[in-house]
Amino acid sequence: MKFLSYWHDTAPAFTGAAPGPVEGHYDVAVIGGGFTGLAAARQLAKAGAKVVVLEAERVGWGASGRNGGHLNNGLAHSYPAAKAELGKERAIALYKAFDASVDTIEALVAEEGIDCNFRRAGKLKLASKPKHFDAIARNFDEIHAEVDPDTALLSAADLASEVGSPFHGAMLYKKSGMMHMGRYAVGLAEAARRHGATIFERAAVTAQKHAGGRHQLTTARGSLSADNVLVATGAYTTANFGYFRRRIVTVGSFIIATRPLSATEIAATMPGNRTCVTSMNVGNYFRLSPDDRLIFGGRARFSAVSDHQSDAKGGAILKATLAEMFPQLASVEIDYCWGGLLDMTQDRYPRAGYHDGVWYAMGYSGHGAQISTHLGMILADAILGREDRNPMKGVDWPAIPGHFGKPWFLPLVGLYYKTLDRFQ
Repeated sequence: MKFLSYWHDTAPAFTGAAPGPVEGHYDVAVIGGGFTGLAAARQLAKAGAKVVVLEAERVGWGASGRNGGHLNNGLAHSYPAAKAELGKERAIALYKAFDASVDTIEALVAEEGIDCNFRRAGKLKLASKPKHFDAIARNFDEIHAEVDPDTALLSAADLASEVGSPFHGAMLYKKSGMMHMGRYAVGLAEAARRHGATIFERAAVTAQKHAGGRHQLTTARGSLSADNVLVATGAYTTANFGYFRRRIVTVGSFIIATRPLSATEIAATMPGNRTCVTSMNVGNYFRLSPDDRLIFGGRARFSAVSDHQSDAKGGAILKATLAEMFPQLASVEIDYCWGGLLDMTQDRYPRAGYHDGVWYAMGYSGHGAQISTHLGMILADAILGREDRNPMKGVDWPAIPGHFGKPWFLPLVGLYYKTLDRFQ
């Protein structure tokens, strides 16, 4: 078993990183070489801006290369709850932004010729308990009537041709898709560079100053100045951007990938070949990879650490859960085990905008693979003075009381959600 991301291990290397020292002046400096930062850099460079990307490791190293490979539309919350919390107009705008996010990736992949196995698969929100289906049905009724007719409600009997495990019904989101995240990250980086962006890897920003309308950014490889800065670092945001650290909770998410499954095993496990998520608070998500592995993930442990030891513990929990959910795969070999950090906000809504001289997009709360590209391009357009289409513009983002970057309270949060799952 390899303790590394399947997406990283099966993607080509990015060979277009700038070799020289970090120096010079740019119109825009983008901090973070994931989907948000790379999409913004491509959009800016296409418009003729002089743009640089500063990535602490290598492109796609963080959440963009450590997720479950889903491109799901819909919200992390129930749609009625989103209307109550955000207001109907903004809830609809955010829902439609997730729809548009999948469209944006599909168009970008086609325009740039990125070989990343993009496919409209549809997403199943699976009811793990009978009463969960009632909540899913209520959510479906409002979504289908008000914002997304490309949805369907499936009974437990309907699921026999979809998933080889007993669930109590599901909601199908037909717009959702999937792709190979590693290949997409490299393809997006190559597209940004091809349009004129400069990309530095191994160039973590260690200090930043903003004075006189100009930013000065210092890295281990040198320093540069820029007229605008976009922070797109999510859970990997460093302490020198304390405003965001006080508003982001880093949570580990863990994933395993089986060996390639046979046609018989696929027919017994995932005949529908869609992206799937369960309805538990401490739930699971899964899909088939392009080479027919089952990629199975979840919040196996409430930890803010992702390293070999933590990932191995999370992987062991996931393997046991996989065997329980799909007994037919109980003895299947696990080829990959990895983890990554999610950038959760207190209310689990993303945030994007402008604060104290800095542009930002983060707080995707486990739903960033799809919307990150879209928000990166939206912020690039705002920087360029184009129409601001940010669906979260003006939404308040208070600091989390007692939180200064290290989420000491995660074990308590985990216990709370596990208790809810036991009794709900």
